Amino acid sequence: MPTTPTSWRYSTPAIVLHWLLAALIAFMAGLGWYMMTVEDEPAGPPLFDLHKSIGLVVLLLVVLRLLWRAGHRPQPLPAGVPAWQARLSGLVQWLLYAGMVLMPATGLIGGSYSRAGVAFFGLPLPTWVTPSRPTAHLFFEIHSWLVWVLVVLVALHALAGFKHLLVDRDEVFGRMWPARRR
Repeated sequence: MPTTPTSWRYSTPAIVLHWLLAALIAFMAGLGWYMMTVEDEPAGPPLFDLHKSIGLVVLLLVVLRLLWRAGHRPQPLPAGVPAWQARLSGLVQWLLYAGMVLMPATGLIGGSYSRAGVAFFGLPLPTWVTPSRPTAHLFFEIHSWLVWVLVVLVALHALAGFKHLLVDRDEVFGRMWPARRR
């Protein structure tokens, strides 16, 4: 079923937040994996600081996205989408939201328990806990496992989007794609 001008679309703020977060999360995963390879080299500490700062931006954007979503519920998927796909889509989306909150939250908590603490682009954040290497390690371990969970969820989400675009050729993908100006 081709997309028509009257098809329901996500709002511009929802689309901007979606694609901005998609880009930032992909960048952060790459940066995180790279910084772990150079953590003991001179380039390591600045990359960790950058990762923490952008992670705080991601957390803020995720909170904004959740607040926007709470007040702007999306329309259901088109009737042609099988019920099991609609349920799976909803589950993956909510797991993505959980991952997008838990990733920066576990990084923030781990960073807060580390001796280095957390700074936002050079501005140290207030300390609210006593540094504890075991606690920091625990939260960083959770953080590193969550990235793999998030990668799998993002891959499922992207594959489903491409399936709707290229195989089903329905209006699902176009709901989150920026509209062309006429």
